[in-house]
Amino acid sequence: MTTVLAIDQGTSGTKAVVVDGDDTVLGLAELPVRPAYLPGGGVEQDPRELLDSVLGAGRRAVEQAGVPVDAVTLANQGETVLAWDPATGEPLSPAIVWQDRRSEGLCAELAEHADRIAEVTGLVLDPYFSAPKMAWLRRNVTAEGVVTTSDSWLVHHLTGEFVTDAATAGRSLVTRLDDAEWDAGLLDLFGLGGERLPRIVSCDEVVGHTTAFGGNVPVAGLVVDQQAALLAQNCLTAGQAKCTFGTGAFLLANTGTSAARSTAGLAASVAWRARGETSYCLDGQVYTAASAVRWIQDLGLVRDAADLDAVAADDAEGVMFVPALAGLAAPWWRPDARAAFTGMTLSTGPRHLVLAVLQGIAAQVAGLGDLVAADLGRPLTALCVDGGLTRSRVLTQAVADLTQLPIGVYPSQHATPLGAVALARAALNPSLPLREAVPAWEPAMTYEPRWSADRAAGFRSRWENAVAGVLAREGNQ
Repeated sequence: MTTVLAIDQGTSGTKAVVVDGDDTVLGLAELPVRPAYLPGGGVEQDPRELLDSVLGAGRRAVEQAGVPVDAVTLANQGETVLAWDPATGEPLSPAIVWQDRRSEGLCAELAEHADRIAEVTGLVLDPYFSAPKMAWLRRNVTAEGVVTTSDSWLVHHLTGEFVTDAATAGRSLVTRLDDAEWDAGLLDLFGLGGERLPRIVSCDEVVGHTTAFGGNVPVAGLVVDQQAALLAQNCLTAGQAKCTFGTGAFLLANTGTSAARSTAGLAASVAWRARGETSYCLDGQVYTAASAVRWIQDLGLVRDAADLDAVAADDAEGVMFVPALAGLAAPWWRPDARAAFTGMTLSTGPRHLVLAVLQGIAAQVAGLGDLVAADLGRPLTALCVDGGLTRSRVLTQAVADLTQLPIGVYPSQHATPLGAVALARAALNPSLPLREAVPAWEPAMTYEPRWSADRAAGFRSRWENAVAGVLAREGNQ
């Protein structure tokens, strides 16, 4: 019976969960992490705060569990980067968060290479991914030390090792999609050719040991947070899809073990490398979901996320919201896009704006579902969802209405940690099939579409016109 401490280090906080061999939660701790949103599209975190939150949450969860753990596993933000001193472990820069847009100019300089980058990596040339932010740090902050994604720094503090997992490396724009290894030509293109880079490990690999949480415990099961949630929701077969509603909303669909590129503007990347083979996924992003809700909290429209359903109007009365608070991803890939409300009148009130924000997030998710279906060559038949915002019935019903799909809500708020737990168990027991490492589950609730197909299509057409208007205004500035 393997007891695992799973640490989910996210954009808005760090969650630590201790689960036993039956996936019973024995200990749970969460510590907030507040990114700094800067003028000009900058989004930063204090690396020391990230590390303190990992250690603090992990120790609290273990203390609460009251039992020693057999392994520690870490899920990470994916594309957040920093520079640090490998000799001392000290950070040499802030952590530049995946939402940061300050490398737009660098991406523009490389625009003529976009097709080559997409063919090699499966990704779109955009500041969202790791390499542009790494190059930006080198140009603007420091040439010292190493520059890596945040997982490598955190794991180094836990184990002394210098590694990253195949899924995280695959989010960089400088790894090959076909074999998930660093590509020398692309590293040179981004000005990173001379960098010391971490060893890329499999997601079901023991990478070292740590004494940070009691005893001398193996660290295993490294993975990106979104891919961990995909695994936890048993999306192990090509065509199965999930959407996680966290700081952003991320729709991922398993595409099997073939490294197919998207023709619809999605990111194609490694889901996980385990059991000697690599599984792949398509990935679409809504950059601001819970962060959009936090924004309307800061504006005073709601007191906290728990108030969303009570405050939201029954009908937005024509108000639309384009959730481009940190730019737009697929299929537009416009980091310059800015959020907008449209359709407001003198009768518009806070309740209409709150509903419009939730419907705007849902509309973008519905669009991503269509793009996934186009790449798969067949429509999705259902969508699994997880994350804190799924507690909002209004949001989840809007997703069902606009996708015209049944939406099954994952029964735990811990999908990401549980996916990492499965990989840790696989690392500790090489004979355990990955499918058996993932617990079966039934939806806590299923939302069926209430809107007719015509009503959904009409709403989405009007919303897409609002997006077009936003992009046209940005293009004219």
